[in-house]
Amino acid sequence: MPGTTKRRFALCVENAGCDDLEPRKVYPVLPDEAAAREGLVRIVDESGEDYLYPATQFVFLDLPRAAERALAARRDRSALTPARGSAPAPARR
Repeated sequence: MPGTTKRRFALCVENAGCDDLEPRKVYPVLPDEAAAREGLVRIVDESGEDYLYPATQFVFLDLPRAAERALAARRDRSALTPARGSAPAPARR
């Protein structure tokens, strides 16, 4: 469709020096031409924040639109769930 931007995703294949990345996990990619010129990629992590990482630590994926929508929906749902290691909410009485 004209005027629509295809979402980009990348598969983490290495996390050397980047303990916050999970190998074999798919991450959303934000466009950043300046970072790309430096060999970096802007990745959105579990917190919903974006950070720069070496592009060599990722394989970029060309996904069908249905897969892109499914990954985007998963990301939206995960923003509503507590981060790993966070304390559970107190039970209501």
